[in-house]
Amino acid sequence: MAADDRLSEPQTLEDRLARRLRDAHRRVRALALPQEERARLTRRLLAVSDVAKRDIAHAARRLDAFIAYLDGTSDTPSRRNMPPGD
Repeated sequence: MAADDRLSEPQTLEDRLARRLRDAHRRVRALALPQEERARLTRRLLAVSDVAKRDIAHAARRLDAFIAYLDGTSDTPSRRNMPPGD
């Protein structure tokens, strides 16, 4: 529970992004997907985490797009328009 203490009251953009990333990882783990698809989604989340080390705002936008994809509300009309690994 100690790991959640810092995120219980998100104050900064970094804190909010950390909480959203944690929740997105939990959500992906809970999905009933083939192992390959789950691994692909996890790699996308890890890429967002890596971007967050350099550019919080860009990482937040990428996470928004990822969550929209999970929700089925992505504005990308097909997977052909999505670069590999993203």
